[in-house]
Amino acid sequence: MIIKIDESYRHKRDLTEQQLLGVVEQNTPDTIKTPLFPQDEPKTFTFHLDKELIERLDLWEWFRNYAKEAQVSTAGIRGPQNILYPWDTRFPINQVGIVLATLGKSLVANETADRKLVEKITGCEVRYNSQKYVEFIARIQAAQGIRTYVPKAFGTLPIWMASFLIFMLDLDGGEHVTSSHSVSTKNATKDLNNQGSQYLPEESMRFVKKIEEILKTAEADGYPIQFSAVTDDHIDFERLDELHDGVQLYVGYLKNGVATEANLNLIRAAKPPIVVDCVGGCMYRPMRAIFERLGIADSVNWLHVEADPLYHNIGKLNRNPKTGEAEFYDLGCDFSILDVVKSTDYATKLKAQPIGTVIEATDPDGDRLVVCEIEDASRAETLEHLGVDFLDLGDNRLLTIYTPNQAFLMLMDFYAKQLRTSGRWENHPRFMIKTTPSALAWDQWGEANDVHVINVPVGFKEIAAIMKKIERQIADAPDAPVVIQDVYGETISLGVQPRLIFAGEESGGMITGPEELIRSQGGRTAIAMREKSAGESMVLLTALAAHCKQENIPLSDYLVAVFAESQITATCDVREDITYYNESEPNPEKLRAAKLEGETKRDKNDLFFLGIAIALRDGKIDMNQARAILSDALPGLNFDDLEDVRFVGDGSYLKFRDKCVEVRKSGTDAKTKAYASGGDKEECRKFAKVFGEASGELTELYTEQIGQNYLRDVEKRARQIYDAFQAS
Repeated sequence: MIIKIDESYRHKRDLTEQQLLGVVEQNTPDTIKTPLFPQDEPKTFTFHLDKELIERLDLWEWFRNYAKEAQVSTAGIRGPQNILYPWDTRFPINQVGIVLATLGKSLVANETADRKLVEKITGCEVRYNSQKYVEFIARIQAAQGIRTYVPKAFGTLPIWMASFLIFMLDLDGGEHVTSSHSVSTKNATKDLNNQGSQYLPEESMRFVKKIEEILKTAEADGYPIQFSAVTDDHIDFERLDELHDGVQLYVGYLKNGVATEANLNLIRAAKPPIVVDCVGGCMYRPMRAIFERLGIADSVNWLHVEADPLYHNIGKLNRNPKTGEAEFYDLGCDFSILDVVKSTDYATKLKAQPIGTVIEATDPDGDRLVVCEIEDASRAETLEHLGVDFLDLGDNRLLTIYTPNQAFLMLMDFYAKQLRTSGRWENHPRFMIKTTPSALAWDQWGEANDVHVINVPVGFKEIAAIMKKIERQIADAPDAPVVIQDVYGETISLGVQPRLIFAGEESGGMITGPEELIRSQGGRTAIAMREKSAGESMVLLTALAAHCKQENIPLSDYLVAVFAESQITATCDVREDITYYNESEPNPEKLRAAKLEGETKRDKNDLFFLGIAIALRDGKIDMNQARAILSDALPGLNFDDLEDVRFVGDGSYLKFRDKCVEVRKSGTDAKTKAYASGGDKEECRKFAKVFGEASGELTELYTEQIGQNYLRDVEKRARQIYDAFQAS
């Protein structure tokens, strides 16, 4: 059943969009409003790039910023766009940039294809201009002789499905137009390699170099960029249509993994009350089809099913929450941020749903999942003690909001118990891959359940890179133990023929590994898919919800049991996101200036902690000195039980006796993220907030012990350490 939205909400949403579009219109000069090439010409045409146009559009400045982000990006090369005039090169994401990047990637792909036909997939989610970007990507690739598989009418496709199909169909890669759960005015292109995994920085730099060559040629001699006809044979709408956009293949994959007959029968028998909130609408069509084919569609109600680039007004404010000034302000749609959940008005939209209803909230491209549940108000004290956030829905009802750290802990535990019950657990040694800021509780659960834990830097591409290292060892020596080094520098023996129980990150992305290696149509094998998937986690979560209904307990009671059974002491986790500017500022000059100012603050914070971590690693200071420096700079915190300060690939990780804290700068924006995990939620919140908001100013003691000269080479030294980890 689709939950209907009151017309008053649609009206409010439309007013918000009118306000946004009006501000964009006001801040776009008339000279920019004319397209640079045809927008609706279905036949072939050529876009001529020359020196005059490069200078007028300031493309070298665009390129420098693009190349800079490609070196560090963890989630595609993203940025703001002009949602009304998408060819506006004042913004990082624009049609000219998309065209240049696509051409660069196409030339690199053909150069490395050994004269074979290159085949790729391209899709998008619901953001402004996304379908037009997909069309232009497909037409540029077709003009270069690359076959591109796209959904009908260049429609939406979850990123995990694009990744899945690349691997299963043995394609050469793909591209997905998405900016995950960030603000509505942002967009991005996520490049997927022939494994279906996001590009590592060194892969991105190959096509970045090619873009530079194109610009230099255009500057000297001009460069004709060809667009194929929409009807070109190299643009293939039929194959995905025949595969129902991959649904049939994906159902087969799920049945070899989390969609066991035991789980499906449990769901059918219990019929747990479930609401799937398809934030942005991209997930509705494929997930409804998947649930129907699995025979569990009767258990699900659907919310926010229409494709909407404004995400049904979720996360939208008319006042800056920091300054209090009246302006359009977008929080994005990351449901792990409490203020975003508050903006959904679930009190009204879910008024008819009974206590015990589990809400599975996705993000626009369908790779992240956040879990909520409606509980009785009498549970408030229990939830507070447990460290679970909740909102008052009225009528003696609460909405619990589980962090992905909490929800995924329940899912990995539930999945492990199912494997034990079925007698399959002992068939293989088990391991988990997690990002370093993810919950310390995951590490403790792994230790209690004989599951090896591999820690990696943030980004699912880092998880995929470990998967590939493990698969190579299994293929080369199937009877030998697999040995892996994690980002802490620890060597971990996973045993012979290990299997992945869980891979995930605290921001809401996860995947599991089936018992049998996944095999593509061409015979490639993998221990798990390369991209996080709310499609997979939703099936497992629905089974867990059915189990809890059968036992007549809320999810929070299941979480209590996990903590007790696995002797977990780090029961709490928090994340502080420090955004240094309004990402929705419509004036690109103000936006650029604010972002640059914010990046300076972000980098200063990062360098402060990074300097301590690298100096400690290199023996320039010892632990006593590290404690003294931190105590001096952050006097409100206690560092007496600090045991280590580590550089973990993209951030600084502080290990205490009973908790951990990590601070890292965003690789894509002027943001700092600080995480803490331990047994006392208020203490965790205090540490994360102080770390995230630290100015990075060097104290006299810091300068005396580490010094400005040493700091100049710290980032270079960090890059060397990261590269060594990648090569291990």
